[in-house]
Amino acid sequence: MLLGTKGLAKLKSAKVLVVGLGGVGAYAAEMICRAGVGSMTIVDGDKINSSNRNRQLLALISTQGKAKAELMGSRLLDINPGLDLTIVSEYIKDDMVIEILDAGFDYVVDAIDTLSPKIFLIFHSLQKKYKLVSSMGAGGRFDPLKITISDISGTTDCNLARILRKRLHRLGVREGFTAVYSPETIDKSKVLLSPGEQNKASVVGTVSYMPAAFGIACASVVIRDLAGIQR
Repeated sequence: MLLGTKGLAKLKSAKVLVVGLGGVGAYAAEMICRAGVGSMTIVDGDKINSSNRNRQLLALISTQGKAKAELMGSRLLDINPGLDLTIVSEYIKDDMVIEILDAGFDYVVDAIDTLSPKIFLIFHSLQKKYKLVSSMGAGGRFDPLKITISDISGTTDCNLARILRKRLHRLGVREGFTAVYSPETIDKSKVLLSPGEQNKASVVGTVSYMPAAFGIACASVVIRDLAGIQR
């Protein structure tokens, strides 16, 4: 009723890649699947641990220690058994990113929370002229109504977006993909330095609903663009 026959047909014929299936990416993947996208590839090499249960869709007592990509794949096929689904239960970087992107996609969802693979995925997706939406940081924020959708060049007051822009500028990228971010001010006392943690300089506290809201916002970008609905 809402999307119409043509809109649904566009979604059914579309192929979407979702990389990262944590607090943001799992919600994005599920909403994209529920909207009727016909083909998806999902990627994550992580397993569920107890600290995920405050915010991640897949994190339960019963799923602890299980692979996120496999859990997400089972869930998506339980929603739509006709989904053409590829599951990659590995951390991807460098040549593997390029190999996955070579499969061809109508849309890429970047829900990676570590900087180097995030930049690599974004850069090579843009090189292939794929449409892409990238989630910035949901940590430290409380107000879902402050979540903003814009080109990466328009992002403000988000540390991850600032660092990402700076690194991408060195690669000649200043615009051309959608970012989901929040300019909400973070209480710096809630940010803990974590020099011993791989790929992360700090850890920020996260409330249950904010990563989900970011993921849903990412899904809304994909679904509306693919269905031809003006944003």
